[in-house]
Amino acid sequence: MASPIRAASLTAALVLCALPALAQKYTGPGVTETEILIGQTMPYSGPLSAYAALGKAHKGFFDAINAAGGINGRKVRFISLDDASLPSKTVEHTRRLVEQDQVLLMFSSVGTPNNLAVRKYLNAKKVPQLFVAGGDSAWGDHEKFPWTMGWMPSYRHEGQLYGRHILKTRPNAKIGTLTLNDEYGRDYLAGLRDALGDKARTMIVAEQTYELTDPTVDTQVVALKASGADTLFSAMGGKHASQVLRKMGEIGWRPVHYTGIASAAVKTVLEPGGLENAAGMHSAYYAKAPDTIAFAQDVAIRKYLEWARKFYDGNPMDGIAAHGYQVAQALEYVLRQAGDDLSRDNIMKVATSMTNVEFPMLFPGVRVTTSKTDYYPVEDLVLLRFDGRNWQLAPAVP
Repeated sequence: MASPIRAASLTAALVLCALPALAQKYTGPGVTETEILIGQTMPYSGPLSAYAALGKAHKGFFDAINAAGGINGRKVRFISLDDASLPSKTVEHTRRLVEQDQVLLMFSSVGTPNNLAVRKYLNAKKVPQLFVAGGDSAWGDHEKFPWTMGWMPSYRHEGQLYGRHILKTRPNAKIGTLTLNDEYGRDYLAGLRDALGDKARTMIVAEQTYELTDPTVDTQVVALKASGADTLFSAMGGKHASQVLRKMGEIGWRPVHYTGIASAAVKTVLEPGGLENAAGMHSAYYAKAPDTIAFAQDVAIRKYLEWARKFYDGNPMDGIAAHGYQVAQALEYVLRQAGDDLSRDNIMKVATSMTNVEFPMLFPGVRVTTSKTDYYPVEDLVLLRFDGRNWQLAPAVP
């Protein structure tokens, strides 16, 4: 039998050996004992620079998190690089962030072609491409690209919502479409056609597209008016969405207008295009926004505005900024739930196992659920109508 002194010494030695293991935190790509490194590309310049508000909001959000002590004892270091909406720049910057800076993950980068340009690379490297800023259906392809996840409902799903509303309220509509000539625009158009079904062939009387590099879309707008279309379905973004509104006002064309989420920001899209030209427009959303009148006094919106006064360098009434804040809350949730295991594998494990999670900026009743076979965190949408000043919840249709 061991002596009491020897036994006590052995026990103490075992405890001492165990302590480092208990206190040890994961360190690896993008993670140290004190820091979490997050990467992003963002159009701070170029035709989609209006969406730079996302990156600015993300920075402000993480600044606030760090000021409050960080996440589980670690501060967030956020590197957001300007790709000017050019996929070639997105590739260049993403490679730098992964291979040189060694970020833990890529977060909420903007642009369908931009994210598609790096999706295969990031999946090959097993780097999370998390909460992509955009609703392309491609972000839900969990079988081929298990390291890529979107956030919002797919553009195709949104297009279906508008198509169903048109069928119910304007069954004899003559629809003209104006969409960006890429995966983004085609996804929206596919959704519209899904909802219209066989009627798409007769209800869609004209289709126009544009390139991101086009200086204006005036010609397309004039052609749509000449087609006799009394309903406009647009999937656009940035300055081109504003140009459409201005040109419609100039030529006196007042179709019933349905537009995608990316074209609905009051401060950065509708105001430059003329609020009077946007009056009556329909769009959809799944979250509370400061420019939606129903949530002007909401607790979550008040907290958002309080945060913006301290940490956001821009106009807090910009719905794009509010979206950036909202998605950053989701990333904070994933990082906190991951605890001290901030490996890339565990980040994806947490991101793909959310069950009925309620985030404060989402519409009442909207919850987030994901799984290994469901990479669409948010799948609900609410139809909105612009009254010339603010977005309102659209009247229910029987």
